[in-house]
Amino acid sequence: MRTRTFALTAVTSVACGAALLGPAALPATADVPVPDTPPDTRVGPAPGDVEDPAVSADPAVSAEELLAEVRSCRQISRGKYRTDVNRSKATVPVCGTTDAVFWKADMDIDCDGRKTKACNTRTDPYFQPQTAFQTSRGKPLDSARMPFVVVPAPGRIWDYRKSGLTGGSVVAVIHKGEVRYAVIGDTGPAGIIGEGSYALAQELAIDPHPTTGGAASGVTYIAFKDSRISPIESRAKAERRGEELARAFVGRE
Repeated sequence: MRTRTFALTAVTSVACGAALLGPAALPATADVPVPDTPPDTRVGPAPGDVEDPAVSADPAVSAEELLAEVRSCRQISRGKYRTDVNRSKATVPVCGTTDAVFWKADMDIDCDGRKTKACNTRTDPYFQPQTAFQTSRGKPLDSARMPFVVVPAPGRIWDYRKSGLTGGSVVAVIHKGEVRYAVIGDTGPAGIIGEGSYALAQELAIDPHPTTGGAASGVTYIAFKDSRISPIESRAKAERRGEELARAFVGRE
């Protein structure tokens, strides 16, 4: 029994000594605990992970970005336009860039084209049942449902056709920080500028009433050259093409 007691004492002494000396003094055959795997501290997705497209998507072009590109005017019109028939002074030039033409004016309401509950001879005493450009089926455009811009008829001051524009050309329209994409859909008097359809006014939170509505000022029109979409009435194509052209215009591409 003495021998076993001695052996136990010896083992105990060795173990205590090992504890004092630290892990390096342990016998080679001693079990060493394996540390837990450290937590994953990566920032962002691991290789092969798919990011949320809503997070990585490039935001839409803002009104501020577009307006920054049209702060100065290189006038391409031979003179200036009036904004209304009863305005005696012409104050609005048409300006040009490499890829677009633009003007800053008011917005009168165009209710011409297809006869609807909103646009007819009762709501608009100047109503006309046709538009300068037609749908893919040869019908007048629907001012109450289709956002479009009215350009002055070709004349001495400016001819939109010589600037790479036609029916269906895409136009970015800006008002009070909002941007909407429309198309050229009608023509107006040769000496007047600043007009959009009933539907376009609605989208920009402008009163769309054809006789009492509209915006007196603060509307910017940027018409992109050689940008005609077909069919002219395709809202989705106008928006998609408009965003593409706007990105290029502000230098995003």
